Amino acid sequence: MSLLLRRSRPLLAPLVAMPLLMAPLAAQAAPATPAEMGLYTRIGAVNVCISRAAGVDFEKSVGIAGETIAQLILGQHKGEIQQVGTKALTIEELRRGAINSAVLGAAEICPKEVPADVMKKVQDAIKQQGAARPGAGAPAPATPAAPR
Repeated sequence: MSLLLRRSRPLLAPLVAMPLLMAPLAAQAAPATPAEMGLYTRIGAVNVCISRAAGVDFEKSVGIAGETIAQLILGQHKGEIQQVGTKALTIEELRRGAINSAVLGAAEICPKEVPADVMKKVQDAIKQQGAARPGAGAPAPATPAAPR
């Protein structure tokens, strides 16, 4: 193998991978649908559950899951969510809502992995939201656009 090829290989790898990484951006520029948001929330919640079971701090688990959801919405949907409207959300808005969604999802999927004080806040928020909507059942996890 020539010296030039061996030395240029680390430089060529990112160039070869770049089109593969950029392809999904062009393919899915539409706002995230409710079904996609449900999937993203579930993925984030499952990640919280898995990391908590592995001994990771709750705040760190939720932060990573929230950031994952926020970056996914930003990258795949340019920060747009159908349920929110036509305005693209900022990364900070996405992060706030995504963290809320990850917490709500984890409270539903793995309540034993959610600290008691957080579970109480979640239950209080669900009761408050239910009282605000007469006749409504248990609310679904919030979309990542809902500010804390």
